[in-house]
Amino acid sequence: MKKKILIKYRKKKITLIAEDCNLFRKFSGLMFSRREKAGILLFDFKEKQKIVIHSFFVFYPFVAIWLDEKNKVIDLKIVKPFTFCVSPKKSCFKLVEIPINKKNKRKADSFPSRSRNI
Repeated sequence: MKKKILIKYRKKKITLIAEDCNLFRKFSGLMFSRREKAGILLFDFKEKQKIVIHSFFVFYPFVAIWLDEKNKVIDLKIVKPFTFCVSPKKSCFKLVEIPINKKNKRKADSFPSRSRNI
């Protein structure tokens, strides 16, 4: 199911349309997806927790954005393919994954990161 989410980042408000992930999708995420067909994913959690991710079997880079309960960015990172462990600075309620592809380029560019070497 698609869900509209308003993210607060550096005094800007950015609207995304993301797939609200069910339990199975939370485990698989972007794994084995094709770069140009991959959509934005939203992982919503009931409790605040430290969400650690990996990018095994994700063959393209993506932006990982960890959010608090008010959709304010806690941390964000550019995740390269086959990265073992990526974790935020703090615990969060939500995680958004934005594949870096033609369809999502503008949205991904809305979140500049010091580690963008793509």
